[in-house]
Amino acid sequence: MNINIDIPDEMRVYLEAQVMAGAYGSIGEYFLYLVKQDQKNKAQAKLEALLQVGINSPGQEVTPEYWQNLRSTVLEQNRIGNSSDT
Repeated sequence: MNINIDIPDEMRVYLEAQVMAGAYGSIGEYFLYLVKQDQKNKAQAKLEALLQVGINSPGQEVTPEYWQNLRSTVLEQNRIGNSSDT
């Protein structure tokens, strides 16, 4: 997909300097890098939010039954996930 954007001259000069310095192969490559960084940052923020929810949760006693239930759940989810691949 091609995307055309208008950018101020000072940003264009900066982008061209980045490419000329060898930091990126092209201006398009630089924009792809920025999008990937944005995706990575958002995923990191989501993970941190989920971890914070876990930290703030009341918790659960970890017993042998807890581990058995967790193992069964994971194995069942894995079985269901693999059966949809066929």
